[in-house]
Amino acid sequence: MTTPTRARTRVRTVVLAALALLAAPVTPAGAAAATDDSHIEGLLPSGAAYVMDVPSGWNGTVLLFSHGYTPAGAPNPAHNAPNAAARELLLKEGYALIGSSYATTGWAVTDAVPDQLATLDAFTARFGEARRTIAWGSSYGGLVTTAIAERHPGRIDGSLPMCGLVHGGVANWNSTLDAVFALKALLAPDSRIALTGFPDGATAARSATALTDVVSTAQQTDRGRARIALAAALHDIPVWNDPAQPRPAATDWDTQQANQYQAVAGLLGRPAFVWRQEAESRAGGSMSWNTGVDYTAMLRRSTTYKEVTALYKKAGLSLRDDLTALNRTPRLAADPAAVDWMSRTSAFTGELRKPELSIHTTGDALVPVQVQSAYRRAAGAAGSAPLLRQAYVDTPGHCTFAPGEQLAALHTLEDRIATGHWGDTGPRVLNARARAADPAGQARYVRHSPAPYPRPYDLAHPADRP
Repeated sequence: MTTPTRARTRVRTVVLAALALLAAPVTPAGAAAATDDSHIEGLLPSGAAYVMDVPSGWNGTVLLFSHGYTPAGAPNPAHNAPNAAARELLLKEGYALIGSSYATTGWAVTDAVPDQLATLDAFTARFGEARRTIAWGSSYGGLVTTAIAERHPGRIDGSLPMCGLVHGGVANWNSTLDAVFALKALLAPDSRIALTGFPDGATAARSATALTDVVSTAQQTDRGRARIALAAALHDIPVWNDPAQPRPAATDWDTQQANQYQAVAGLLGRPAFVWRQEAESRAGGSMSWNTGVDYTAMLRRSTTYKEVTALYKKAGLSLRDDLTALNRTPRLAADPAAVDWMSRTSAFTGELRKPELSIHTTGDALVPVQVQSAYRRAAGAAGSAPLLRQAYVDTPGHCTFAPGEQLAALHTLEDRIATGHWGDTGPRVLNARARAADPAGQARYVRHSPAPYPRPYDLAHPADRP
């Protein structure tokens, strides 16, 4: 008599074999990881591409890399490492590197997760079971990585989201709305610029251009700069957010605001409008709302509150009056079905079953470091706090880690997997590991405690996952 366990094993074997046949490897079919370095490219049944690099001295660990956001219509190659320098270091250390494109571009989480797992299946069919599997990813790929960690913990041994959207899709799009809502309400209150509910990409692009023009004009005056700083504070945009910018002094309000303005312009350029429209098209409507939000309370929780008050004083404006006007501006409600879709596909509960080390730069304007506070709170509420550690690199920019810093985090996570307990995850040890992994690179880990996330963290539909 066949037991249920044996039956499941047979089914899995058949599935793996089918994946191996359906894949279309570019390298010769006889390539073997045990004797040769293998570079394999192919296609999954979904149409997504995958890439695998397996060194001849494979150490038994496979790293499943989830890449960042790819705008709709952009080239969509597969990636198996965050950058070429990290790939080279990892292959020298014997890691197998795998990763896919996603079957579609844009907010493709419903494609990304199954495509990544199918890539892992294709790897197993060709090279056998790995001794250890670690999911990792950058930016939007950090969201994909966290989705794998929470919903498919049996497939991995640990996870490493880097600069990830670990606050999830609902919170991400709400936070993006807060900034553009404030800009419109304070700089163009009588305009007809749409902020959500776009019927198509062209409409979204026109709104982006219109608000960008308004903000560009406002940046020329003290009053406009003060109001832009207020909007930036609602999105937790840091005052040093690009490596090309000067690092401003603690009370250099003008330089701080000029740095933030660059990030605001970037936010308007694509994420807040064109990328939103693509996500709305998947969700079936607007998944964002600001009904019931107290922007006065949000501003007071911001790390740049002092900057805003100083700039308002310089401009001769009443911050109280502007906040009153902002809070009285008619709010935007979400489409309940769209919120439901985004919650089911892209929100997190903090429920971990395997260890996770999450790293973030302190000067990230696109995915502000405060998102780590949101996930830490969720993990604590879910009872997963012992499985979670977070570490911070003191540098401006989104995902601007040095390769050695990424390997330091990976090695720290591996120690936790191997020993069953966390060792020292402080900056001294992480920086030593970064220098050991890449002696010529940077080591900039610091002790950092992110401020609380400014909006309530959405934990909808914890049991209803696709």
